[in-house]
Amino acid sequence: MKKLIFFFVLLSLFSCGDYIDKPKNLIDEDTMAEILADLSVNDQATYMYQNRNLEAGTRFVLKTHNVKSADFIDSFKYYVVKDKMNGIADNAQKKLLQKDPKADQYIKDKTKKNGNVPSFAK
Repeated sequence: MKKLIFFFVLLSLFSCGDYIDKPKNLIDEDTMAEILADLSVNDQATYMYQNRNLEAGTRFVLKTHNVKSADFIDSFKYYVVKDKMNGIADNAQKKLLQKDPKADQYIKDKTKKNGNVPSFAK
């Protein structure tokens, strides 16, 4: 019986740890939102010009924010595991709407037509 109690105590001690360690060069949430906003603009540009290189645009976005790709990937994984990515994505959408006010009206027209309400507009 003592071994069983000892086993449960050890199990409870080890279950309290995090799933992922905090990266050394963690990108703060606001910068991460800005990067995601710029990457979405880059994605739309490559959609418009399909014969262009998406990778070069991605490198340019990361370089303008002085972020290494490995740091971005580690930070992205960390925020996904910590369940903070939805808030960061909503913040990125708000930043996009600030950059292009016409997009706000476009989204409102589309939501009226479709009846969908985006998460950042709630």
